[in-house]
Amino acid sequence: MRIISGTARGRQLATFSGKDIRPTPDRVREALFSMLTHRLGTFSGINVLELFAGTGAQSLEALSRGAESAVLVDSSNTAAKLIEENIRRCKFTSVARLIRSDALAALPCLLSSGPFDLVLLDPPYKQGYIVQALEKIESLQLLAEDGIICVESAADEAIAEIAGLQLIENRKYGSTMIHLYCLDDSFEG
Repeated sequence: MRIISGTARGRQLATFSGKDIRPTPDRVREALFSMLTHRLGTFSGINVLELFAGTGAQSLEALSRGAESAVLVDSSNTAAKLIEENIRRCKFTSVARLIRSDALAALPCLLSSGPFDLVLLDPPYKQGYIVQALEKIESLQLLAEDGIICVESAADEAIAEIAGLQLIENRKYGSTMIHLYCLDDSFEG
């Protein structure tokens, strides 16, 4: 696993063993960031939130491409150690903050850090976390007016419609599906 583009391009991220963490493969992350670049134009100055952060690779990729700050949330001790190491490896200690917490429980505590321009959501597949997280993000108004929520799910995982959010794009990459959401009143085609 490595950073694909930007100031930390080519930087190798810390490795791990076991099945507790399921990192987004480089090729899927590359496709995801191509989709996001098309939508956002630039990452310069954006505020990022990554829930169920795992290795932190997605937030670190955004920081490498110019994001201003990132908050990474994960409850796993293994993930927290990986994230801390990867933040150090990428030299983002001044702009990345790790919160060791259950992702859903952490959301109300993030009101003062938001709103976020980009929310990255990659929970364990098929466990109901996606809808819960999307509903909380929307109700707490954690997404900036022109912000994007990027959800990664299993390709065969159904996601219910969320009041206040609009699905603007989704794409399948093997067994993975990427979904992009925005606030229902901010989408203009």
